Amino acid sequence: MIRKIGFIVICLAACSLHAQNGTVSPYSYFGIGDLRSGSTIENQMMGGLSLYTDSIHLTLKNPAGYGKLRLTTYTAGLSHREISLNSFTDQEKTSVTNMEYLAIGFPLGPKIGAGLGLRPFSSVGYDVLQNTLDPSGNDVTNLYSGSGGINQVFLSVGFELAKDLNLGATMNFNFGTLESEKIQRIDGLQFGTRETQGSKINGWDFVYGLTYSPTIKDKYTLYTSAVVNTQINLLSENTQTFGSFSQANGSTIEEINVNLQEQGLANTELKIPTIATFGLGFGEEKKWFMGAEYSFQQLSTFENRFLQIQNQEYKDASSYALGAHFIPDYTSFGSLLKRVTYRAGIRYDMTGIVVNDKEIDNFGITFGLGLPLGGSFSNLNLGFEWGKRGTTAADLIEEKYFRVNIGLSFNDRWFQKRKIN
Repeated sequence: MIRKIGFIVICLAACSLHAQNGTVSPYSYFGIGDLRSGSTIENQMMGGLSLYTDSIHLTLKNPAGYGKLRLTTYTAGLSHREISLNSFTDQEKTSVTNMEYLAIGFPLGPKIGAGLGLRPFSSVGYDVLQNTLDPSGNDVTNLYSGSGGINQVFLSVGFELAKDLNLGATMNFNFGTLESEKIQRIDGLQFGTRETQGSKINGWDFVYGLTYSPTIKDKYTLYTSAVVNTQINLLSENTQTFGSFSQANGSTIEEINVNLQEQGLANTELKIPTIATFGLGFGEEKKWFMGAEYSFQQLSTFENRFLQIQNQEYKDASSYALGAHFIPDYTSFGSLLKRVTYRAGIRYDMTGIVVNDKEIDNFGITFGLGLPLGGSFSNLNLGFEWGKRGTTAADLIEEKYFRVNIGLSFNDRWFQKRKIN
C-alpha cells in the first residue's frame, strides 16, 4: 500500500511539473532546445550509462533490458537544478524543477518484457537581455525569450534471443511546441517592435538495443551493449508575426502574420541525425559494476530552415561516460547501509553546437544512493550532479549547475496464476 500511495503522489507531482519549462538555459535557444537525459535516475548517477541492466530496474535508453525483467516495475523521476549563469562581467543565479520520466515495465514471459511511458525529449526556456547602440548613439535593448519543448511517448519491447544475449526496440512518438519572441526598444522612439515565432512539432523515431552479458569464471560478468537511435524525422508547422507596441504602456499597435507559405517555410522538416552508443563493462552480479560508453552523432548535417541563427553552426557530436556502482551486502537484513547501492560517474559531452566559433561542451560529475524500501525490491534513488557547460569567452555564457534527483522504482508481481483456489 505504501509503494502504491508513493507512486500516486509522485505521478501527480510529475504531471503538475510537466507543464513548466524544463530549462532556464540560454543554450536552449539553439536547435530544438536542451536535449534531456532520457535515462532513469539510477543510470544518470552512473554518468548516464545505459549499459547496465538487471531484473528489477528499467533502463529507458536501452530497450534490450526489458527482456531481463522478472517483476513489474513502475518508476518516476524528478529533478531540481540550481544554476549559476556567468558572463565575463556578470553573474545571475536561477533554478528549475521538472519531471524526468514516468514509466512502467512488465514481463510478458520468462524471456520477454515490455514497457511504456512518458518523458521530455527537449526543453526550451530562456530570457536573454542584450544592450547595444544604434548608429545614432541611441540605446537599443533587445529581449530574447523562448519556451516550450518536445515530449516523447514511448513503447518498448525486449527479449532474450540466446543465452546472455538480449535484443530490444523502442518506438517513440515526439510532440510539442517551440515558441520564441524578440522585443526591441530604442530610446527616444514612441514604439517598439515585436517578432514571434512558433513551431508545432510531431514525428516518430525508433531505438534498437543489444546487450551481451556472459559470465566469466562463474563469478564475474562482462557487459557489452550497442544502442542505435535512428534519425528522428520531425514535421514542423510554423507561424511568424511582426508587430509594434507602445513603449509607454506595452499595448499592441499593429501585428502582421507573415505569409510563410510563399517562402516555403509554413511546413518544414527537422531531421535529428542518428545516435550510436557502444558500451563495455565488468562486474560481479549484485556486488559491483564499472563500465564506460561512447556515443557519436553526425550533427553537422542538422539544420532548421525556419530558424536561421547567425554566428552559430553544428559539428559532429560525441559523448564519453564512465560509471560504477557498489553494494556492500545485498543479503544483509541487519544493516540498511550494507544494502544501499552506491553509484558514481563522470561524463563529457561535445554537444556539436558552435557559437561565435566556440564549441559548447558539457562536463558533469555524478553520485548517488539507491535506498531499499522495506523488505521488497523497491527502492528510493537519490542522485546529485555537479557540472559546467559553455564558456565566458567570445561574449558567451558559462553555466555551472548542481542538480538533485529523486527517483522511485516500485516492484510488483502481475499475471501470476493462483496456486490455491
